[in-house]
Amino acid sequence: MPLNPDAVGSKGDPIEVSWNSKDCLLYAVGIGAGTDELAFTTENTNGVDQRVFPTFPVVVGWGRGSAMGNIGSFNPALLVHGQQSVTLHRPIPVEGTVTLESEVTAMYDKGKAAVVVTATRATMDGDPLYTNTASVFIRGEGGWGGERGPSGPQNVPPERDPDHQVTYRTSPDQALTYRLSGDRNPLHSDPSFAAMGGFDRPILHGLCTYGFTGRALLHTLCGGDPTRFEHIEGRFTSPVLPGEALTISMWETGTGEAVFTTSVDDRLVIDQGLLRHS
Repeated sequence: MPLNPDAVGSKGDPIEVSWNSKDCLLYAVGIGAGTDELAFTTENTNGVDQRVFPTFPVVVGWGRGSAMGNIGSFNPALLVHGQQSVTLHRPIPVEGTVTLESEVTAMYDKGKAAVVVTATRATMDGDPLYTNTASVFIRGEGGWGGERGPSGPQNVPPERDPDHQVTYRTSPDQALTYRLSGDRNPLHSDPSFAAMGGFDRPILHGLCTYGFTGRALLHTLCGGDPTRFEHIEGRFTSPVLPGEALTISMWETGTGEAVFTTSVDDRLVIDQGLLRHS
C-alpha cells in the first residue's frame, strides 16, 4: 500500500537501550577525534575524566523501535535522510540505559515525493535526556493532496565572512570505523552496492559528517565542554567521500546561538545549520 498520512501521531513500541564507555570511545574515533581529544577518546588518561560527544545520541539504538514502520510501504532505495536535530536536556553520561519512544510527528506531500518527520525521545530514570528529530525524503510517494509543509530559507548565514572556520580531513577508512557504531548500510562499505547507487565508491555516512560538524562546533563555540552544547540541527545536501576534507563555517548570530554550514571545497554538504549553546 502507499504511505498512510493517518500515521501522523502514531508511536513505535518503547524500547530500552544501553551503552557503555567503549561505545562512546568508538563513536568518538568514528567522527575523527584523536590524541588531542583524550577526554573523548580515552577512559584512563591520568587526571582526565571521560566525556561524551553531544551528537552521540544519533547512534543510540540505531535502527530499532522506529515509528517509520507505521507509515505504509515504500521503496527504501528511494529514501534519503533530509534533516537531523539533537536537543540535549542533560549531558550524556559515559554509560547508561534509556527508554526510547519514536513518534511520527508530520508527513508532507511534495507532489512527486513525501517528507516524513519523526521524533525520538529518550528518558533516563523517568526524566528527559535528549530528543532526536529526523526528516526523510521519499521519492515517488507524494500526490495524496496533503499539506506541502514548511519551505524556504532557514538559518541563513549573514552576508559576511564567517566568524570561525575549522577544517577536518576525513580518513579514507572513516566509514569503516563509523559503521561499527550501528549503521551497517553497505552503501558505506561495499563498492558493488555503492555502484548500484551511482557512486564510484562507498560514501561517508551523513551522520558521520554531522558528527565531525558537531566536534568543530563543540570545540570552537563551547570550549570543548559538552555541558554547554544544547541543540544542533542541519540539512544534508550532498554526499561526502571518505578522505575528503570538511570545512565547518560558523557565524555567531546572538547570545548562545550560531548558524553554520559544512562544505567540501565549494560544495555544501550540510546547510541550514543551527547551534544553541550556553
